[in-house]
Amino acid sequence: MPALLSLDASTETLAVALSQGERVWASETAGGAQASAQLLPEVQRLLREAGLQLTDLDAIAFARGPGAFTGLRTACAAAQGLAFGANKPVLAIDSLMVVAEDARAQGARGLAWVLVDARMGELYAAPYALDDAGCQALAEPGLYSPAALLERLAAEPCEILAGNGLPLLGEAVAGVPCIPLLASRAQALDRLARAAWARGERLDAAEALPVYVRDKVALTTGEREQRAADAALSAP
Repeated sequence: MPALLSLDASTETLAVALSQGERVWASETAGGAQASAQLLPEVQRLLREAGLQLTDLDAIAFARGPGAFTGLRTACAAAQGLAFGANKPVLAIDSLMVVAEDARAQGARGLAWVLVDARMGELYAAPYALDDAGCQALAEPGLYSPAALLERLAAEPCEILAGNGLPLLGEAVAGVPCIPLLASRAQALDRLARAAWARGERLDAAEALPVYVRDKVALTTGEREQRAADAALSAP
């Protein structure tokens, strides 16, 4: 069984997992703007707790995206630097699949759409097949407005919805079973890292790259004012 370190700073939760054999050491703390300052101390803490050195690891996994721009770069850079230093491969993990895997661990089976709040009134979303064996991505993650995503969900089969983006769809998905909250992001990340290792999906550290689905990080002042005006007009 491999010894794996897994890093995820793609959301407001900083998730770090360390596993060796059947043992897992997991950490979930405040991420966001604090992720860059807290990531390496959490890695060091878990290594001490497990009694391991960086060189004892077999690979370092990171959540590649989509997600928060700064968080993706933080996890990718940390994984790349640690892997270079220890001469280890990296494993790139789909950030949305972490949510799908957590839903699977909570008992979800079938065709699940993961919806993650992408800010600015948009969502990152992708479909996954969940069964007893694990998760399978059915399409690449995309960036959607709520209206565009509802249109796609109406045209395709959907048995489960999961993720923190569910509130953006409101009552339109009231009839679909929903899993809005994660049980453990770090544990789900570790399971996906183990699966990626077993499939031989190792990359050289130089190949570690984040996945960006959007190229815009914030609304302009004019766009924010227009959205506020539109919301005021649509209010009852």
